[in-house]
Amino acid sequence: MIVKQERKYSDAEIHNILHPWVSKWFKKTFKTFTQSQRLAVPEIHKGKNVLVSSPTGSGKTLTAFLSVISELCRLSERGKLKDKVYCIYISPLRALDNDIEKNLEKPLEEIKKIAKKDNHDLNIRKAVRTGDTPQSKRSAMLRNPPHILITTPETLAILLTAPKFRNKLSEVKWVIVDEIHALAENKRGVHLSLSLERLQQIAGNFTRIGLSATVNPLKEIAKFLVGYEGERSRDCVIVDVDYRKKLDIEVISPVKDIVAADPEEVNKSLYEKLDELISQHKTTLIFTNTRSGTEAIVYNLKKRFPEKYSDENIMAHHSSLSREVRHKVEEKLKNGELKAVVSSTSLELGIDIGYIDLVILVTSPKSVSRALQRIGRSGHKLHEKSKGRILVVDRDDLVECSLLLKNALEGKIDKIHIPKNCLDVLAQHIYGMAIEHPWDIDHAFHVIKNSYCYRNLSKKDYMRVLKYLAGEYSDLEQKDVYAKIWLNYEENRFGRRGKLARMLYSTNVGTIPDTSSVVVKCKGKIVGRIEEEFMERLHKGDTFVLGGKVYRFNYARGMTVNVTPADALPTIPSWFSEQLPLSFDLAMKIQYFRAMMETKFRMGKSKDEILNFIQKFLYVDKNAAYSIYRYFQEQYLYAEIPHAKKLLIEYYEGFGGKKFVIFHSLFGRRVNEALSRAIAYLVSKEYKKDVAMSILDNGFYLRSDGKLRVMKALKKLKPSNFRDILLKAIDKTEILVNRFRHCAGRSLMILRRYKGREKSVGRQQVKSRILLKFIKRLDPDFPILKEAKREVIEDYMDVKNATKVVKWINNGDIQIKEINTKIPSPFAFNIVAQSYLDVLKYDERREFIKRMHQAIVEKIKSNQDL
Repeated sequence: MIVKQERKYSDAEIHNILHPWVSKWFKKTFKTFTQSQRLAVPEIHKGKNVLVSSPTGSGKTLTAFLSVISELCRLSERGKLKDKVYCIYISPLRALDNDIEKNLEKPLEEIKKIAKKDNHDLNIRKAVRTGDTPQSKRSAMLRNPPHILITTPETLAILLTAPKFRNKLSEVKWVIVDEIHALAENKRGVHLSLSLERLQQIAGNFTRIGLSATVNPLKEIAKFLVGYEGERSRDCVIVDVDYRKKLDIEVISPVKDIVAADPEEVNKSLYEKLDELISQHKTTLIFTNTRSGTEAIVYNLKKRFPEKYSDENIMAHHSSLSREVRHKVEEKLKNGELKAVVSSTSLELGIDIGYIDLVILVTSPKSVSRALQRIGRSGHKLHEKSKGRILVVDRDDLVECSLLLKNALEGKIDKIHIPKNCLDVLAQHIYGMAIEHPWDIDHAFHVIKNSYCYRNLSKKDYMRVLKYLAGEYSDLEQKDVYAKIWLNYEENRFGRRGKLARMLYSTNVGTIPDTSSVVVKCKGKIVGRIEEEFMERLHKGDTFVLGGKVYRFNYARGMTVNVTPADALPTIPSWFSEQLPLSFDLAMKIQYFRAMMETKFRMGKSKDEILNFIQKFLYVDKNAAYSIYRYFQEQYLYAEIPHAKKLLIEYYEGFGGKKFVIFHSLFGRRVNEALSRAIAYLVSKEYKKDVAMSILDNGFYLRSDGKLRVMKALKKLKPSNFRDILLKAIDKTEILVNRFRHCAGRSLMILRRYKGREKSVGRQQVKSRILLKFIKRLDPDFPILKEAKREVIEDYMDVKNATKVVKWINNGDIQIKEINTKIPSPFAFNIVAQSYLDVLKYDERREFIKRMHQAIVEKIKSNQDL
């Protein structure tokens, strides 16, 4: 049973169950227990599985370790502390691993001193084991294993197959999974869920403790943590600490009317507001959504305010920087030497990040949970408020952030997506299991299905993976893919094959794919490089900007892209691959707000009444309310307001006679990616012509030389056939090629490392293209090809919610309204502008937007008095 913990224990009750040495240390160090400790520590002490969800800085980590240290003290006092691992702490971040070791050092040293006064020599060992741990330290761990092992998901998987270390895991009593929300939503989490089930085979039942930031639904995360036993999930206690009393969040528009302001005015106001906020606080953490945005903010603050900001007190932190530079930023931040740190999505700091009293989000973080996780980094001390300011620079962003703010304050958090039945990860784990010892086929299947991520795995898919690993697809040997396990049907068993099995497994373990930049060639000459993620989004005929010139994508070979010069507008902006997708839940909340606004205008409510409603409903200031009012008023007077019950399709003829069909489908980019590809596939098949498309969170457009009739295609889409149509639509795309390479690497079809040699990403890509072509002919249902397709439509796209939208359209729950426009409607402008964004400089773009807005206002005025 999954139950929410309601009972809060008193200080006296908790001290009563803690070992006297630990209790004494706690009283000396802290005044009282935190809310999460009052709810969770006694339950962990009872050996119950516990998921703790609370904001950053609320004492989660100590909550997890208090009972563990207390029990280890008890074992030590009785002389029963063996040379075994008792507790495994797992974190997705290596930086967090090192911080945990440092933060355990001090308490253990102080408790050791208290024990010494009782004439006891307490020696609770702890150690970090990751891919960076030197061989000398690894050997030392075998001689004197740590009682508390601090590691990553990948290293745990390796340790499970290490014969000498496996024995040290037989007494594991606790496993702590930190940042579980960050693991659950990707294949690293899927990988870990299977490792935990394999660990349970070695150690028997152990207490699972999950530590999570704000996430939803907690019940699913709890099931992910504890796994299943047959048909029902194991028991878990959820400790949900309410964060809302400790939030101070505002959405700030730097100018009164975003669209009417001059580009320089917006820019100037943005940096003045940033400077004002930074100056009012000790240390500010600024989040952007892109690496280029991070660099721009650091550069502009130093340039505009040279007397205040320099290389010494403001720094950038993102994944393109070297590890040394990132560590330098982290150290300076922890030591309180920085006035501001500007980061993109990659900020991976440990728990001890120093004192930050303000977090600024420049533009939308795209989900309520992400906003709360980022803002939670401020006020990183008990009983302090988390203070966040969200700065917006366009009207879509303003509406999105205002709804995000409302949902954050009201505790409505978007749902997490947990990948399921990943056959590539399954293949890797079955190989790891075979290395441990021979397995009974049915018993192994039972162990695998105990993982939350594989509870619905079919026996058919399981057996196909076994057959692939056993080399039963013999034709694959022509492509150097050889058997890795033996399979005995008579004895119903499988086991490892080959002397190099352990080496192959340990050097290729994990789920994070190797990535690299891609060379772009035009007429045989290299013209530049693009990111691999950007290449994924390209399909034949797409145009993009590189080095200030527009190129048309023809094809890709390995890590080389072939292009030709194009006299056309780009279909995909160069920074597109960096953008985070808007969550479906938040998108729907914005749609419902749109419907409310349409009702207000239809009912003839006055300007003051609507402004008052916006301010109260969204908790925004007057500037923000006014900009939102103007935006919706212009859309209402010029066209129609699309919303949850009305899908607006807008036909617009752009420059050069290009025909645009704009779908006002505010469902988030993952859903729009699925919808647009399915519709474009049906349209191009029917009319035998190339269809360009561009996708945003607020909608997408299809574009062609001639007129596009999309209603026919829309009518062909049914909930029953949508998945199949989407699979056909992605079959010849770069994204399938790329994701197949990732899956082939995870499933060990392509060995990234062999006998000390690294296979470059380019060589992996060439090999995966050859394999993909071969496998499509060999068996269209081959498990790794099936997984690559599943990953594209379920994890990268959102086929589940896209099917839901198709169902709403089919049922008439969403009405379709078609309109024709001479100038794109206000809500369409950002969607259409994707065609022009890369060929215009920032200031020109702002001016371009302003001119289009003025043309719309003039058009409205000619129809009726504004």
